[in-house]
Parts: sequence; C-alpha cells; structure tokens
Amino acid sequence: MERVKANGLGMKLSDAEWQWDRKKLTLYFTADKRVDFRNLVRDLASLFRTRIELKQIGVRDEAKRLDGIGRCGRQYCSASWLPELRPVNLGVAKDQRLSLNPSQISGACGRLMCCLRYEHEFYVQSRKRFPKEGKIVVTSLGEEKVVSVDIFRERITLRGVEGEVRLVTLPEFKKETEELTGVGAVVTNGDEEENGAEGIAPDEISPDLLYTAEHPVFVPPANGFPPRKPTGYTPGEGAAREGEASAKRRRGRRGGRRGRGNDEPNSPGGQ
Repeated sequence: MERVKANGLGMKLSDAEWQWDRKKLTLYFTADKRVDFRNLVRDLASLFRTRIELKQIGVRDEAKRLDGIGRCGRQYCSASWLPELRPVNLGVAKDQRLSLNPSQISGACGRLMCCLRYEHEFYVQSRKRFPKEGKIVVTSLGEEKVVSVDIFRERITLRGVEGEVRLVTLPEFKKETEELTGVGAVVTNGDEEENGAEGIAPDEISPDLLYTAEHPVFVPPANGFPPRKPTGYTPGEGAAREGEASAKRRRGRRGGRRGRGNDEPNSPGGQ
C-alpha cells in the first residue's frame, strides 16, 4: 500500500496471495478506471525478489475474497455458496416491491445485494397466482379493487366501491370468483342466430334441426359411417345419371373408331 501511495495510483489493494513455491506473488485490487501500474510492478519485483502479477477485480469479487457477515446476520452468499456473481439491476428490486433506497438494499460491497437476483424468480412465479394490484375484480360483494397482495401469507386486500376495505385469503378469493363465473354460463355456438337454437349446447341440437336448406348437412346412414350422398339424393336419379355418363363414354369411343384407318368406306383411308 505504501508503494501504491508513492506512485500516486488510484487503486485499492484488496488481497495478496503467494504461490506455494513462492515464485509468484499475485495482488488483487479494485479501481474505477484503467491503471498504469508498470512502475509499481518493478518496485514490487525489486522488493520481494519474485514474479509479480496484478489482477483487477470487481467490488463483488472483493467481498467474496474477503468474506464477512451480511445485514441478515449470516455469511456472505458470494463467499459461502453462490457459485456465480451476476449483475443485479434496480428492476429486480421493483418486482419484489422493495424500497428503492440504495442504503437499504445494498450489501457490504456497495452494490445491490446478490440475494435479490436468485430470489427474483420466486417472486415472479408467486405473483402469477394473484390478481394484479390495481385491477378491478368482481366478487360476491360486487366490483372491488385489488389494493395489495401478500404472497407469503397468501392474502389479498380489496376495496369496494364505497371505500370499505377487507382482507381475504387466496383460496377464498378464488372460490368467490369461480362461483360467479359458473352461474348463468350458457353454452352457445356460432350459428345461434341462423338456426334459431338459443342457449342450446351443440351436443343437444337435434339432427332434424340441422338438416335445413340454409344448412345442408349430409344424412347420416344407419351404420354410423360418414355419409357420401347429400340430402335429397334418390337411387333413381343416381342410376339415370350414371347411365347417361356411360352412354356418352360409349359414343365417344365409337366416334373415335369411325375416324380410324379403313373401317368406313367414306373415309379418306377407304378411298
């Protein structure tokens, strides 16, 4: 530290570590800007008679190396079990409804506490089970506004239209809303106005109701297989149509033979 002050460098030494054979001395430091420590390395090499290596680390890594007791009364998470030190932004604190005062949500390193990062997923998943704060919901007492939610005690604070405030648990809230959504529910389909079946479920509509001119539906056969012929199709009409089609095919074949070779005396080939 004396050599750092003598060279007038804006850096803070955090830790020093000897190699086992004492052939290298590693110094860890923090700094806000880039530091030119070439003169410092020469001074330290002549002082300790060994190889000198300086490593710049962040304030989180410094707290991890030095270790200590956090504001929760326990050992630093970074020094005890946290494998990776990820950056923490202020948006994580907002999602957890914490105070945005830096002095209250910062750790010993002066940055936002690491626990805000790995606890964030729990808050996000837990809040999905609750209605959003400020949303208007319909309960057994009418329309109420969600004032706040408590994800740990599973409680919801509601405020009615007249200003009365009440506290309900999450199971009670879900029960009220489910009962209201289940009453008066009518199963409808997209063709209510056309076929005149108001409030009738699709499974309950009679087959005769669907076989209309506006909605031509194939007549289901007795064996239950998919039908192939439309309503109004009679066997006589089918036989007549098939006979006409076969006659046209036969005339076409005979006509083709007349134009071939020497079959006809009036053809060019017969002459």
